[in-house]
Amino acid sequence: MLVSVYELFWWDRLWLPGNLTWADLEDKEGRVYAKASHLYATIPFTVGFLLIRFIFERWIATPLALMAGVKRRIRVQTEDNPILEHYYSRQSRQPSQADLTGLCKKSGLSVRQVERWFRRRRRMDQPGVLRKFTEACWRFFFYLLAFGGGILAVYDKEWFYDTKEVWTGFPKQSMLDSQYWYYILEMSFYCSLLLSVAFDIKRKDFREQIIHHCATLVLLSFSWCVNYIRVGTLVMLVHDASDVLLESAKLFNYAKWETTCKSLFVLFAIVFMLTRLVIFPFWLIHCTWVYPPHYYPPFFGYYFFNVMLLILQALHLFWAYLILRMVHKFVFGKLTKDERSDNEAEEEFSPEEEEEEEGEEEGHYNGVVQGKSQNGCSELLPPPHRHCPSKTVY
Repeated sequence: MLVSVYELFWWDRLWLPGNLTWADLEDKEGRVYAKASHLYATIPFTVGFLLIRFIFERWIATPLALMAGVKRRIRVQTEDNPILEHYYSRQSRQPSQADLTGLCKKSGLSVRQVERWFRRRRRMDQPGVLRKFTEACWRFFFYLLAFGGGILAVYDKEWFYDTKEVWTGFPKQSMLDSQYWYYILEMSFYCSLLLSVAFDIKRKDFREQIIHHCATLVLLSFSWCVNYIRVGTLVMLVHDASDVLLESAKLFNYAKWETTCKSLFVLFAIVFMLTRLVIFPFWLIHCTWVYPPHYYPPFFGYYFFNVMLLILQALHLFWAYLILRMVHKFVFGKLTKDERSDNEAEEEFSPEEEEEEEGEEEGHYNGVVQGKSQNGCSELLPPPHRHCPSKTVY
């Protein structure tokens, strides 16, 4: 049974044009072709990316954030209350008025005390600016290197300037070392994003991001196996171009550099609209939809690849809508957060509640500072960023 499923999955007619078989893509005559077995290399690289990300965020991104003025939020811990915690985790983060009365009776607390407990508990679950900064810094670092590497991989290739050349000699197009590493590293990075999505900040476009990552991995895997590598490198390059600007704008937003953030956002919006709504559909999808039938009859893989590209384009339209909303706020109002992918459940407080919370956090901060360990080292920062003043008196 498994053998039959395996043979059906790798049936030539599903993946290749009618006049070709897998034997035509065997390495020979000095040509090296991409093979499905090469994709196993993404497994160790995915693990490597997760490890590098942990080191990067802790030892590089965190110090950069502190240098940029991003403060580590000192959160006031809630009192241990099993009754309120059970309601919070099992039923609702925001109790109704009727439930609030019942919780007061069960816990023996006043209405104001219960409301304050839920407010603090919700704040504990909200990601701090420092965490957002480190995540954006990691993505910015990768996208910058990926975009630069992609430019180096394709700038001297004829298909970069004339998309018709993508199909010249297809599928007997020898794979280059630069294409191999560009593919493997990009796929490994997106795999690491999928694996870490449960631990990352949950954003407004969470579901769309999952669909995007899955569609991207399916596209890259399929294009690798059927030797659509040339167009695959162009698709990756188009996506990386605007992602670099988005993550950099986020970094300056978290650091409160408003002028720089707004300038980068405007540049990002322009590049996004140009690459995702113009170049991607009218150059790349046109290239994969119109030109291939001139070289071989359409087959299942031809339709499958184009449908996946159209799914990506639908996601681009969704994100373009969110970006235009941000542009509207930027022009006619005050742009306060990223409509595209910032945290969905930001807690809003009245001025009195904000003042109360800030006063409690300040008191908690002072208590922590006064409670330093005997060697004088502040426990507010993880090593190696702890502040340990010398005890020597001059």
